Amino acid sequence: MSTIETLLIAMTLILALPYAIWRLGRTDYWAPLVVVQILTGIALGPGVLGAVFPGYHAFVFNPEVILALDGIAAWAVMLFVWLAGLELDLREAWTERRESAITAGLALGAPLLAGAGAALVLLAHDPGWMGAAAAPWQFVAGIGMACAVTALPILILLMEKLDILRRPLGQRVLRYASLDDIAIWAVLALILLDFERLGRQAGFLVGFAAATWLVRRALPRLPEADRWFVGVIWLAACGFASDWAGLHYMVGAFLAGAVLDGRWFGRDRLDLLRHHLLLIAMPVFFLSTGLRTEWSLGGPAIFAAAALLLAACVGGKLAGVHLAGRLLGWRRGEAALIGWLLQTKALIMIVFANILLDRGVIGGQTFTALLLMAVASTMLAIPMAAPRLARLSGVPTGAHTAPATAER
Repeated sequence: MSTIETLLIAMTLILALPYAIWRLGRTDYWAPLVVVQILTGIALGPGVLGAVFPGYHAFVFNPEVILALDGIAAWAVMLFVWLAGLELDLREAWTERRESAITAGLALGAPLLAGAGAALVLLAHDPGWMGAAAAPWQFVAGIGMACAVTALPILILLMEKLDILRRPLGQRVLRYASLDDIAIWAVLALILLDFERLGRQAGFLVGFAAATWLVRRALPRLPEADRWFVGVIWLAACGFASDWAGLHYMVGAFLAGAVLDGRWFGRDRLDLLRHHLLLIAMPVFFLSTGLRTEWSLGGPAIFAAAALLLAACVGGKLAGVHLAGRLLGWRRGEAALIGWLLQTKALIMIVFANILLDRGVIGGQTFTALLLMAVASTMLAIPMAAPRLARLSGVPTGAHTAPATAER
């Protein structure tokens, strides 16, 4: 059988299984399609399918197919991270800078510290949780930031389901998550700082600043159709330059979107592109993530580590947002609602963890524990947020959750 035929078998599995589980199982309230795709990717990986049917797994997911899937996944997730950068509205964040800074700072700082504490516990128990190329501070900072991440694209999908994305509450939550996104990628760049490539990295930052000035001046003057072509070219160039400098192509992809104005492309079209990526290409990324899961390295210890990390990320995020609510005088119930909305970690946390794994900051068993933590945290978001939103709005819970059964 040719590589193309085997690749198409793999693509059929990747696209069909999650959809069938999601639609037939009516899982959307507690497990949106994106979460089902991640879990199906894990099931198709070596830890489940590979263990039960090793011959079939080796046939379908052979090295040539995996190489092709990795290429599709890399470009898809670059586009998705670029869209996350475009969602940033720095002008609005600046207008509400006091509230935004306090809330975003506490929503990021508290789970980061809790996650760093969990990382120290893991290191004290077994140094093998740390990657071979990492210094202890890199491991601790990486785990801490992984616990603090909020996945902005998934948060947008969740708030669309709850019908609050374009409302004042939704825009507030987007501001907090957007500022945290900037901090996340800044910390990642610090963790990945390669002193042997320091000259390249300095050159990248100088060149990126100059190129950004030119692109921002030129792009608004182009017809909208041309802006899309130039925007995608800009994304590819920034990804290459960032990876060449040693900062990883995902850092470049996020920066490529963050320095542009999403209004230049049209919000409706950006929403359509995000949905189409989730339909067509992102399932491949989730499968690639599943293929990296390592169950045999730690056994039950992986689940214990995942539980520890989940407690750190959920408890830290809720504590930080509740403190912000007290300082800013929010009405009763708002802090809990916002804290649960910000628990969406799938995708960006997985991207973040993939980068840490690629660069040897974390080991395979740590990656699997982080993956389980991200999935569990994201699955908690809608069931915990929807009834709190209903109480704040004074309407039955079903009025906010009904759209979730119709679309992602």
